[in-house]
Amino acid sequence: MAQQDLSQLKKTASQVRRDIVRMVHACQSGHPGGSLGCTDFFVALYFKVLNHNPKFNMEGKGEDLFFLSNGHISPVWYSTLARAGYFEAKELATFRFLNSRLQGHPATHEHLPGIRIASGSLGQGLSVALGAAQTKKLDGDKSLIYVLMGDGEQQEGQVWEAAMYAAHNKMDNVIATIDYNGQQIDGPVDKILSLLDLKAKWESFGWIVQEFDGNKMEDVLAGLDKAKALSGKGKPVLNLMKTEMGFGVDYMMGSHKWHGVAPNDEQLQKALDQLEETVGDY
Repeated sequence: MAQQDLSQLKKTASQVRRDIVRMVHACQSGHPGGSLGCTDFFVALYFKVLNHNPKFNMEGKGEDLFFLSNGHISPVWYSTLARAGYFEAKELATFRFLNSRLQGHPATHEHLPGIRIASGSLGQGLSVALGAAQTKKLDGDKSLIYVLMGDGEQQEGQVWEAAMYAAHNKMDNVIATIDYNGQQIDGPVDKILSLLDLKAKWESFGWIVQEFDGNKMEDVLAGLDKAKALSGKGKPVLNLMKTEMGFGVDYMMGSHKWHGVAPNDEQLQKALDQLEETVGDY
């Protein structure tokens, strides 16, 4: 698909944020906070960085693959996939409704284009991504594997087993990203179970680690470009992506309270007043 320039990417991100709040409001269920915080990352990935084909096939040979580990932020992924041409945007109106392909957490049995694994059971995404990366290596496929995790998710032991495996096996075709917003469902991460020096931890596990601002499109693009340049050097790459939960909607920003709460009618309108309609609402 055609890549977008910086101005177009920012416009698409604004539209995706509108989609997110409208989707969650319509069904009065879902996770707007993390979705809004990660919007720039998803838009940059699908409209600029990934080598992918909206005419979806599960194997994805010759394509870069993306896996979402923190599956509760499905609204941002569904909106991005729709806006990138995987399915019609009008289907976003079915989010979380009975018999919808757009489940609260991504699933595969509905055969929604773009979804390769069911996700939302935290801690599993990196392991799956490594399996795909190993397959690429065995097939001689030079494409890259991307995976997104949450920072609260780093409290899961399986993440660290996978981290060891990746470094030991020199999985240098993997680019993992952590949404580092400092919030999880029960409160600030540092109060629930502190991650301490996360950069030092991942480096000690044998990964190349870089940090960037996930709420500035320019920084996201530069960070992802650098991650690609760092790949293929014998080590897996990790991005610590600093974001703010609820970014773009002032009353949601920075609060764990919007991890999994839907806006009411008045709150929806306040959010939409802050987000420009650029591509057209579904």
